[in-house]
Order: sequence, then structure tokens, then C-alpha cells
Amino acid sequence: MWGERIHFPAPTVLPTLLTPRGDRYTMRLTVGEHSARHVRRIVRSFLREWEMAELSDAVELGVTELLANVVRHVPDRRCALLLLRQSSGVRVEVADGSDELPGVPVGLAPDAENGRGLALLAAVTGEWGVDPEPCGGKTVWFECAVEARE
Repeated sequence: MWGERIHFPAPTVLPTLLTPRGDRYTMRLTVGEHSARHVRRIVRSFLREWEMAELSDAVELGVTELLANVVRHVPDRRCALLLLRQSSGVRVEVADGSDELPGVPVGLAPDAENGRGLALLAAVTGEWGVDPEPCGGKTVWFECAVEARE
């Protein structure tokens, strides 16, 4: 499926698989420059349903950064998003077909226009990482924890 050459209009979210199940949501899509807005709305809805609305700011920022990186660095702009409810919070994964691994830049100039996203991601999430896929591509993920509830 990922090896097919299908051309979609770039600025739209085109879900090819939507799977809402109680504790997870998955979507395959082709992202454009404005797609993150639509995906943030979906993420916000699930976080409210899962009674984790306090994570919205951090999770939405993380999703925005990961989708922006797909737009910038993945030629076909195709990816899969997984939103996974965990007992301690939420995990978000974005998988794509590019072998280019992201990293947090060191010594970023104050006026640099690019490179701040993953530093922001590291600052607002509990942890994040990248897992290369055995058949090519990668999955970039992050986790956000909820405060202990009484």
C-alpha cells in the first residue's frame, strides 16, 4: 500500500483509514500545510472524551510539530497517526516512509527560522523518541502524562 504512487492535492487531509476504538484512534493521511488544524480538532475531541482535556495544549503542539515535519521532510507527505490512551496519559505516534531521522539541533541561532519544533516537543512532553522501521521509514512518538487525580 505505501509503495503505490498516488497523487493527492497537497493542502488537504485525506484519511484512508479511520479506526476509533475505545482506547485508540488511528488514521492514515496525506498532509498539507494546513492539515494540522483539522487533526488537532480530532485529537482535542478524543482527549475530552477520555477525560484528559488538560493534556490538550501539549498534545496539540506535539501533533502540530510532527505533522509539520512530515510536510517538510517526507516527499509524498503520507503518514499514519496513532493516538493511544494509556493509564498514565496519552501516547501519540506518527509513522512515515522517510528514513530521515529527526533530531534536536544543538546551538540554534536566536534568529533561526527552523529547528525549534523538536526542542519544543521535548519541553512540553514527558518523553519522545524515534523508532526506525525495519522495512524503511520511521515512527516518531511522544507521551504526555496526566497529573495524579484524587
